[in-house]
Amino acid sequence: IVKRYEGRIKGWDVVNEAIEDNGAYRKTKFYEILGEEYIPLAFQYAHEADPDAELYYNDYSMAQPGRRAAVVKMVKDLKKRGIRIDAVGMQGHIGMDYPKISEFEESMLAFAGAGVKVMITELDLTVSKAWTETMNDFFRLFLKHQDIITRVTVWGVADQDSWRNDWPMRGRTDYPLLFDRNHQPKPVVDLIIKEAMQK
Repeated sequence: IVKRYEGRIKGWDVVNEAIEDNGAYRKTKFYEILGEEYIPLAFQYAHEADPDAELYYNDYSMAQPGRRAAVVKMVKDLKKRGIRIDAVGMQGHIGMDYPKISEFEESMLAFAGAGVKVMITELDLTVSKAWTETMNDFFRLFLKHQDIITRVTVWGVADQDSWRNDWPMRGRTDYPLLFDRNHQPKPVVDLIIKEAMQK
């Protein structure tokens, strides 16, 4: 796939969700067949297919200490072997009580310290009374570290399309995105714009 689109795609998620919360490798078919070596091979082959494309690792719950440590080790191992990896994607599925902003920031800094940029991916924030302020706090964090963050990607546009509806139980309604069910911007959008303008 990378070879087919060579020169037309800026960057690829080469490996996605390969590490468990405790830092162990997820037992995927790739892992069962090739073991831990499948990750370096995937990055090596992707680079060979398009030497100019950026290459990324992406995962959720990246504030978990075990996953953080394993991803940092993986990045350092790849770099030590001369295998290209440009950024780590931190999925931003923010719950009502997790992750702590301090732990999220710790992971951001750990990945940057390992020598890669950070991307905030799949950002959505489950409904809570403090939704606006919590979302604003995370965007303040992103602005604070804009020197290491290459992008912030929201996981959807309007609330009705979010995967968080009907999860973790059927019939549950959530409001996790920046636009409401009428595709109108929520008040937090103005706050985010104001914060960005001050930077």
